[in-house]
Amino acid sequence: MDLRPETAILIRGFDPRLSVGSARPPVYRSSTYVFSSPEAAEQAFAVALGRSAGAGGELIYARLSHPNAEILEAQLIPLEQGAQAAAVFNSGMAAISTVALASLSPGSTIIYTEPIYGGTHALLHTLLKPLGVALQPVAAGDTEGLVQAVAQAVQPRLVLIETPANPTLVMTDIAAAARAVRSHPERPLLAVDNTFLGPTFQHPLNHGADLVIYSATKFLGGMSDLLAGAVLAAEKGLIDRLMGLRSLLGNILQADECWILDSRLPTVHLRMNRQSKNGQRIAQRLVEHPAVARVHYPSLFSDPAQCRIRDAQTDFPGSVISLQLRGGKAAAFEFLRHLTIAKNAVSLGGIETLVCHPRTTTHSEMAPAELQAFGIGEDLVRLSIGTEHWRDLLKDFLQALDHC
Repeated sequence: MDLRPETAILIRGFDPRLSVGSARPPVYRSSTYVFSSPEAAEQAFAVALGRSAGAGGELIYARLSHPNAEILEAQLIPLEQGAQAAAVFNSGMAAISTVALASLSPGSTIIYTEPIYGGTHALLHTLLKPLGVALQPVAAGDTEGLVQAVAQAVQPRLVLIETPANPTLVMTDIAAAARAVRSHPERPLLAVDNTFLGPTFQHPLNHGADLVIYSATKFLGGMSDLLAGAVLAAEKGLIDRLMGLRSLLGNILQADECWILDSRLPTVHLRMNRQSKNGQRIAQRLVEHPAVARVHYPSLFSDPAQCRIRDAQTDFPGSVISLQLRGGKAAAFEFLRHLTIAKNAVSLGGIETLVCHPRTTTHSEMAPAELQAFGIGEDLVRLSIGTEHWRDLLKDFLQALDHC
């Protein structure tokens, strides 16, 4: 039966008959699993170690996989259009790191868009570069530059796009990047960090991406109470490779967190749609405040190239807004200081509204020249709009802006 995502995530991957009739999956807290026979144990290890092409097999040990991870992975798949397989990790950074380590080796090249999340930037420069991986940054939104970088790269193995970019909201053309990697004789993988708009408003696999990466801590979890990451793909073999490395690194998502995250999936679309509607209403009104020099938000794009990308690959603008304030850092700090509903905290995608100053927090590991080059100025604040009533949030933002 061809089911819609909202239905599939409630019935996939779990049989109540295997859990004494429980309507929803319980938590399976176990480190090791009993085999049905010695032959089954032999087969399970043959599959796990890649000696057999057989599918499935019995569970062995929770570092490799466990029931709650398998249920969660099965129920994530229908949320991501085009996905056939998924792997879950114990943080978004664990997901990104595993993709990078599975794809790259000394002498190979990663092409990536900037600005990019500060943790990802640190991973590239403090771990991958010393290991002999060549780093090739390209400005987010520079389609011609990205295509050229892929064509000219030596041993390109991975193209990593974060779109919209964190925290400037600049969008990168996924379809153009997909054409570029498929035109290269060495065929690097294209991975898209889809945390800001996915899985509700942007579907990278439909535009040719190989891998879609999430900090599931954000919108998928939605309550700011767990850490998780996920990677999805249209090709199961790509996920199988990541799972093999995951078993060595030991960064699978634990049973309790899988159970919590699984319980949040049926409301992802509901939450994200409410947050996006709130965000759009608020962004349109913040433009008018005299303390605001510029609002960065997809529905307010004016650049024709950015409008084209937005219209081609996104459905709605989402709930992340960045503001540039006329008074620089001092104004940004006064704005944060006077918020009463929104909270001054990093992260995003939760039901509560969070606001931060990226230059001194999430992106503070970047060099000042890099921050300035990619528009992360002292005047920039990032807003992650929650599910509160938008009029209450707008009133809070306006009164805080009055102090700038």
